[in-house]
Amino acid sequence: MDGKKKFKLFDAILAVICVVFVAEAAAPVAAIGNSQYFWWIFLILTFLLPYGLIASELGTTYSGEGGLYDWIRKAFGAKWGSRASWYYWINFPLWMASLAVMFPEIIGMLLGKEIGVVPSLLIELAFIWIIVLISFFPICDSVWILNGAALIKVLLALVVGGLGIYGAITKGVANEYTLTSLLPSFDINSLSYISVILFNCLGFEVICTFTDTMENPKKQIPQSIIAGGIIIAAIYIFSAFGIGVAIPTSEVSTSSGLIDSLQMLTGKTTGLFISIMAVLFLITLFGNMISWSLGVNNVAMYAAANGDMPAVFAKKSKKNGMPTGAAIMNGCAASFVVIIAPFLPNQDLFWSFFALNLVMFLMAYLPIFPAFLKLRKVDPDTERPFKVTGGKTFLKLLAYTPMMLIIISLIFLAIPLSFDKETLEATLPITIGSIIFIMIGELIIKIKKVGKEH
Repeated sequence: MDGKKKFKLFDAILAVICVVFVAEAAAPVAAIGNSQYFWWIFLILTFLLPYGLIASELGTTYSGEGGLYDWIRKAFGAKWGSRASWYYWINFPLWMASLAVMFPEIIGMLLGKEIGVVPSLLIELAFIWIIVLISFFPICDSVWILNGAALIKVLLALVVGGLGIYGAITKGVANEYTLTSLLPSFDINSLSYISVILFNCLGFEVICTFTDTMENPKKQIPQSIIAGGIIIAAIYIFSAFGIGVAIPTSEVSTSSGLIDSLQMLTGKTTGLFISIMAVLFLITLFGNMISWSLGVNNVAMYAAANGDMPAVFAKKSKKNGMPTGAAIMNGCAASFVVIIAPFLPNQDLFWSFFALNLVMFLMAYLPIFPAFLKLRKVDPDTERPFKVTGGKTFLKLLAYTPMMLIIISLIFLAIPLSFDKETLEATLPITIGSIIFIMIGELIIKIKKVGKEH
């Protein structure tokens, strides 16, 4: 025994829930209407389960702090490893900034007045740098935050689902249930929600970067992924059902999320209950960011140590070995976004940062699935403590199905599918931003290659 605190199985399961389950996700997806149930069930079966099984095998076979970067690099070499690590990292500060702007809005709601630009900016920067500070310490030191946030997320989802069912029983069902309404719609707006659901199914690989702090990672990783996945799927469907049966689809907010849904369900905009729920929701945002920062920072540091990311990301604490360079870069990038946000000519442009984060995030995952097949082929002799069983055809289906779903969602997210003014204004900033970040990633690869040649 080395005397260090270790992740237990219960901690690992809660960490999976904290990372993967996003409490505010049910309300935006409920805006799809009754067909949300089809999409949840369809994507749980065709994406969540295959991805969870593949992450379990890769995470237990190639354990270490590199996570998905390690798997992709082993399969396809340094260039693809560099791309994946860059996409994986850059999404995080964009996501952190988008969550930071929610803080002053919710605090203003609790106080009953709008908060000014400067106080709002100070609150946003405090949110960002508190997360940076916490990420300077090992995951075990923050396990109580992750456990607490996971339990709060479950509580919030159960409250939303329970209130929705109660409202449906006492006031009737808000949306009429017919066979037609339960079937999926294949118009552009409906298909664009695939990316939102996929976003809320990703993150299992983060637990694989915690292997050094686990008691028995080869058992705990697949157990926590499978158990956490089942719990997450059940909670998502329950909370989405509660919202969908109680609130008319046209009234469900796709931007304000959980708090707006609670206000609609209770018929109150303020009060003790709403205040408590809002505070708990804010705590879950910290849990989200802390759990993801630890995984993202480890991957960035690991990639930089291998020469596949800028050297600043390789900097780590001399006391505990934590990736301080990546953490500080997170803070700087997210701070830049929230500082320039009030000066953007169109405030919707700032929210396109979240969609841009989603594009880069999904792109980081694309190579995982062919990497799984490639490593099975080129590295068959390595022991696999958890191995997905099945023939070649089944394994190809298991890998390529979620991969194709990501490609489809990227098309609907980042490519204008019509040329009317509204579509172009909403999509072009995401398209341009994606191209810019892809080019930056390619520039990093080129610079690194020149550096290695000299």
